[in-house]
Amino acid sequence: MKKLLLSTSLVLFASTGAFADVGHAKMAVGMPGHTAKVDRTIDVTLLENDEGEMLIESEEMTIKQGETIRFNITNKGELEHEFVLDTLENNAEHKIEMAKMDMEHDDPNRIRLDPGATGEVVWTFANAGTFEAACLIPGHYESGMHRAVSVGDQMAQADVEYTSGTIKKIDAKAGKVTIIHGPLVNLDMPAMTMVFRADEAMMAKMAEGQDIEFVADRVKGKLTVTALK
Repeated sequence: MKKLLLSTSLVLFASTGAFADVGHAKMAVGMPGHTAKVDRTIDVTLLENDEGEMLIESEEMTIKQGETIRFNITNKGELEHEFVLDTLENNAEHKIEMAKMDMEHDDPNRIRLDPGATGEVVWTFANAGTFEAACLIPGHYESGMHRAVSVGDQMAQADVEYTSGTIKKIDAKAGKVTIIHGPLVNLDMPAMTMVFRADEAMMAKMAEGQDIEFVADRVKGKLTVTALK
């Protein structure tokens, strides 16, 4: 009888814990990455603004298939927030579940942070596709806390059309930067001096007088620096 119980326990272990690990390893968005194999780091800021929006701010999340990314995440808001990497479909399903009962999960593709806290998610994007980074705490997604994550076999920052420029002025409080720049090919704009929006993580990499290469795009109707090198 004891042998039978032991055998049953082993079978249950194999069909629960071991199966769960395999499930994480085969997620469509990829798999947990090894810190020793990180290709690059993306700084992410979670926050609320004066307009009532809740935002995930970072450089453009355009990733090459197979890259391992360290997401260095800081909650600079006044509320608890989370950072979840998944497919749009899975996030939509989990958002409905969270609306019924706000539950804190312990999964490698997500992290929940108290105000002022920092953390990281290290992730290997094994599959090409369009995925999503989001906060699924009830009401946060609807307030704007989500953004696209584009993964492709040829996608990398080097493939994006960068523009050369020089930073003339930084207004960190207003979230604005003045740049003397060359033609913005993707926006069909000539060389000139313009004021751009930039998030806090992007601002931290800038200095007045600095020569840069950057990507700009319209974000919510405002010209915004979305990538920098």
